[in-house]
Amino acid sequence: MKFLLVGGGYRSQVFRYVAPALGLELVGVVHRTERPDTAAVFTDLPTAVKATQPDFILTVTPWDVTEQVIRYAVAHNIPVMAETPPAPDPASLRKLVGDLAGNPLVQVAEQYPRYPEHAARIAAIKRGVIGEVGQVQVSSTQTYHAVALLRAHLGLTARDLRQVTVRAHTTFAPLVQPLSRQGWTDDSDAQPAETTLAVIDFTDQKSGVYDMTTNQTRNLLRSRRLLARGTIGEISDLEVTRLAAPRLITTTQIQRRQTGHDLDLNGYMSEYFTLGDDVLWQNQWPQERWNDDELAVASLLAAMQRFVADDGPPPYPLIEAAADTLIGWAIEQAARESQPVTVRL
Repeated sequence: MKFLLVGGGYRSQVFRYVAPALGLELVGVVHRTERPDTAAVFTDLPTAVKATQPDFILTVTPWDVTEQVIRYAVAHNIPVMAETPPAPDPASLRKLVGDLAGNPLVQVAEQYPRYPEHAARIAAIKRGVIGEVGQVQVSSTQTYHAVALLRAHLGLTARDLRQVTVRAHTTFAPLVQPLSRQGWTDDSDAQPAETTLAVIDFTDQKSGVYDMTTNQTRNLLRSRRLLARGTIGEISDLEVTRLAAPRLITTTQIQRRQTGHDLDLNGYMSEYFTLGDDVLWQNQWPQERWNDDELAVASLLAAMQRFVADDGPPPYPLIEAAADTLIGWAIEQAARESQPVTVRL
């Protein structure tokens, strides 16, 4: 299957890295200007589409450009997967959803619920091990990605939501930032870091707590945490506490099995997550030395591949990403204005 890539930014590299292992052929890249590349380079989308005849388009571009690519793809009946957010502002996003949300051609590259640990925890929740989940707390990643995680662990789709209320507050405290997107900073001086705390009321009985500190996704001095609370127990990161029987409360671990440690000479790979003898998640590409982000992106691209071939469900429809993004923007607005914000979906 052939795909055309629009954009050459930071996130495009992981898609290019995992695609060959999935049997996906990159037939061209659209850049703003001519530049060296291992794939055929184009400077405008229509020419690229005509020359390459892709099965789908993957766009990793600034928000305003992303909207233009989505509209072009739909107008020419080409499936498209767009990086988040898929539009530059709430008004543009709402108009895009109004125009295209029902169109199955438009998918969004939301990879976080596909991270192995998250996918394993979501699988355990779907098996009912802690009953009906009513609250999820995420301290891991920013705005729309965090909302995607909250909704996935709560089992909420965009169509389950009518209006969402967000309350948020920010604080500042000094923090050393040893790592950035560019790598090690070698800077040991603490700088003011902003922490945003938000409570999100999705429905009367389902809520989320958002906790994010500046650069937390890359700062290894801050842990990433997730807590899912259900009617008969909770999952705290990978620890499961539950009412297993009358007067019997148990605590067990979701275990991650990885080969390559000590005298396990089968090579290093992320292999599977289990809860007891129940396999919650298993690596589909054990021959690859991929980190969790690469595994999540591979899962997303594989789902897009099946969807385009009419062999699977849509990986992440526009309406889902729009809900994440609108609620993410509401978190920022509520924190900035120090008052509740209601989002109507």
